[in-house]
Amino acid sequence: MEKKFMGFSWSLVGVLMFIMILIAKSKSVDAITCQEALLSLMPCRPFLTGGESTPVATCCSAVANINAAATTTAIRKDLCRCLEAASRSEGVDPDKAKQLPQLCGVTVAISFDPTINCD
Repeated sequence: MEKKFMGFSWSLVGVLMFIMILIAKSKSVDAITCQEALLSLMPCRPFLTGGESTPVATCCSAVANINAAATTTAIRKDLCRCLEAASRSEGVDPDKAKQLPQLCGVTVAISFDPTINCD
């Protein structure tokens, strides 16, 4: 005889719990941290600091991936602040940062402009 929990079989309860865990984990995977964003943007550094005239393909891929991961207003604000602080410390050319999304063909939900107010 199969054990019941509130009228449901234990196997059904187990499946429902598994689905709930997967949903919870998938939501946390979508978020991107400041450190992850900065590491993925390393190929953009030569362009952003003035050493290259155009961004390389891996840079543009990183821009698209970061933009896709910025799924909420809170994440976008955090990333904006992160990029703003990193831009100052790394000597990023603000004009190049503004041009980056357009040159990569990415319509961004977050600003790569280090002079913008993130709030």
